[in-house]
Amino acid sequence: MTTFSRSERVGRHIRNTLADILRRHVSDPRLKRVSITSVDVSPDLRSARIYFATTGDDVKVKNVLEGFKKARPYIKKLLGRALGLRYMPDIRFYYDDSLDYGARMEELFRSIEETDEHRHRPTD
Repeated sequence: MTTFSRSERVGRHIRNTLADILRRHVSDPRLKRVSITSVDVSPDLRSARIYFATTGDDVKVKNVLEGFKKARPYIKKLLGRALGLRYMPDIRFYYDDSLDYGARMEELFRSIEETDEHRHRPTD
């Protein structure tokens, strides 16, 4: 059986609760198509790095970051109520580019496969 540290459990709880808060309580249109991918909470539970993913270009990511910056106090208040911790971690938001990286790798593999198929086609 795997045991998880308290910071990992709190991180999972923050992730799930934040997804619900974004869906139900935050009306900022910049934050509508955002997925919370992970939350890293420090061992002392004083800070949390919240990673998100969204579709779009760099401008869209910048707009989402601005939306989170504006909504941060409200989100932190709602999280604090829901979590019931003695101290609410300081929350910071970061763009998770791992999905973009995966998509680029998939595109690269596809182009290699197409090149390989073209190279090995019998000539008429």
